[in-house]
Amino acid sequence: MTKPFTGLTPMLESDDLMRTLKFYTEVLGFECKGRWPEDAPCWLSLRCGDIEVAFSNRNEHRREFAATATPLLTGSLYFYTNEVEAWWERLRERVTVEYPLETFDYGMREFAIRDDCGYLLQFGQDVTG
Repeated sequence: MTKPFTGLTPMLESDDLMRTLKFYTEVLGFECKGRWPEDAPCWLSLRCGDIEVAFSNRNEHRREFAATATPLLTGSLYFYTNEVEAWWERLRERVTVEYPLETFDYGMREFAIRDDCGYLLQFGQDVTG
């Protein structure tokens, strides 16, 4: 029997790791859990509470990025919070807003932004209960 997984950390690519580090620490409040190598990192691990995400330099060995100028993610990163209004107030003037704060029929109050790499970040709060 295969043992269960012990965790999942999205590993995303960045074309400027220092800019990404600044965005996630200064704008979103993440802490740098690790970077390698220290002086000119090609990899970062970032944490905010129980949320962890990692970034690396673009990898020229990956075919899907050979023809593109920017990193790609076909979905989004969805951040669940109990303070979506506060996050909206904190972020709306500092970032590129994809869609503003709204309550949806499926019971979530949410908004979406783009990070420094262009990845879609959604922030949502359950308002059904």
